[in-house]
Amino acid sequence: MRLKDKILPIGERTCIMGVLNVTPDSFSDGGRYLDPALAAEHAVRMAEEGADVIDIGGESSRPGAEVVSAAEELERIMPVLKAVVGKVKVPVSVDTCKSDVAREALNEGASAINDITALRGDPRMASVVAERGAGVVLMHMKGSPRNMQRDPVYGDVMGEIKAYLSGSIDIAQRSGVDPGKIIVDPGIGFGKTLEHNLEILRHLGELYDLGKPVLVGTSRKSFIGDLTGKDAEARIFGTAASVAAAIMNGADMVRVHDVAAMRDVARVIDAIMTGE
Repeated sequence: MRLKDKILPIGERTCIMGVLNVTPDSFSDGGRYLDPALAAEHAVRMAEEGADVIDIGGESSRPGAEVVSAAEELERIMPVLKAVVGKVKVPVSVDTCKSDVAREALNEGASAINDITALRGDPRMASVVAERGAGVVLMHMKGSPRNMQRDPVYGDVMGEIKAYLSGSIDIAQRSGVDPGKIIVDPGIGFGKTLEHNLEILRHLGELYDLGKPVLVGTSRKSFIGDLTGKDAEARIFGTAASVAAAIMNGADMVRVHDVAAMRDVARVIDAIMTGE
């Protein structure tokens, strides 16, 4: 997959998306990388450890998180983005659902947008992505970060996720987004109970009906804590198990905090699955 002037080797092996949060309130590492120099250093380290793309986020999407303005989000991410783009050779994506933020980020050198609203939160987002020739991750979410974990209910969890993502793919392609630059994400933990998350991982292969690469983000999430009783930063083994399951059931890319460890997990599972 070509993302502007960068190549993402989707289909050759499982790709790794490294998480770089520049927020004061993210559930796992909020506040740690607000300093652009520290953020750039961490991004370089993740690339060296095997990240295929660095994903920068300036607004927390943890359950109950408050919305921040585009101006505040830009104030957080732009110094970091400028520092990171100049120091890593891999593509950089920006985790945002605001078209104004996306436009500035893509102009500054980002190659893709990771939109947790799947182009439904801002009607201008699809055209911004299309105009810049960028890639886009379309994620399923039931509700919003503020209310998504208030007793989410599904009749058919995989069927509803597929229908929602199919609609967002249509929005993207009708707006001129390159069909070959669209990735889908079932949104583990975004309006899902523990049982929903486990069902998604078991039946992940059903998303291939959509004809797009699949990204899965389980890293350090609360469902792992529910199963293990561990705090966010102590969930590396639970995360590894979920990453292995995701890859074995069809994930093309995994979004993780612990890049080096999950790169090893991916290499081993890829070898098991392909025999190479």
